[in-house]
Order: sequence, then structure tokens, then C-alpha cells
Amino acid sequence: MAETQHVLNRSNEEESPGQETSRSSRRRFKASNMSFEEMVEMVNILKKADYNGKYGPYLNPNVRNAKIMTKVVKSLRRNFGVRRSKEQLRKRWSDLKLKEQDQYRRIKKVLLKSDVQVVVPKSSDFTSDSAQRMIQEIMFCSQDLDFIKEKKQGD
Repeated sequence: MAETQHVLNRSNEEESPGQETSRSSRRRFKASNMSFEEMVEMVNILKKADYNGKYGPYLNPNVRNAKIMTKVVKSLRRNFGVRRSKEQLRKRWSDLKLKEQDQYRRIKKVLLKSDVQVVVPKSSDFTSDSAQRMIQEIMFCSQDLDFIKEKKQGD
């Protein structure tokens, strides 16, 4: 039994150096769910920068997209204090557009209604209760804005 364990350990050690060197050169970030606000921030940047290339042929589109995704990574780090890799964000963008179309529509609706950048405070005492209060305040403000718009159109 001890001999087979030793043989297994040696075979794992022989294979792992090659794998370790390839992984050590790349940063790994823990995959976790993105909050709605983070997704809004990401979609906002990608849409403004024309990530999909709808508005014209671009020279070196892959380089351009990599630069745009770098902006998203930096923005999420600065505004939300989370570290995401470009690969994670590309996957999330793809999932939103292809698999989670309802969520994508909700995000686009939020972006259409407001020109204000959505930023969540980095406070450690940010709880679900305070988030709920913030959501209610936003909803009330949105209703007030709708009322003002209707009143303005009536004039």
C-alpha cells in the first residue's frame, strides 16, 4: 500500500511542474456571482465603447476589445472593490446576451432611464436592509422624475 502511494505521488509530481508554470504566469480570480449593479456598470461601459463593433469596421478589433475589457476590470475594482478577470467578464457578457436575455433587458432598461452612473459604496456596513432602503429611494426618485416629465409634457 505504501509503495503504490509513493508511486502515485511521484507520478503526480512529474506531471505538475509543467501545469504549475502555466498557471503561475496567469492571474486567477475567484469566480463569484456579479451583483446587478456590477452588471449594469459592465454593460454601460461595453455599450458606450461599442464592444460588439456595431458602428464601424475597426482596425485590430481584438486589441480594441481587450482595452475596453481592461477599462471594465479597472472600473469594477475602483467602484465595487471586486477583482474580476477579463475572461470572467467576457463569459458574463456572453451569458447575458445569449442565455440571460431577461436580465440583459432589465439592465438596458435601467441604463435608458438614467444617465447617472450606478455606484455602490464600498462601506463594510452595507447590508441587505440598507440595500432595500436604497432601492426604495431610487424607486421613489424614479416615480418623481416620471411625474415631472409628465407635468412638463402637459405644459
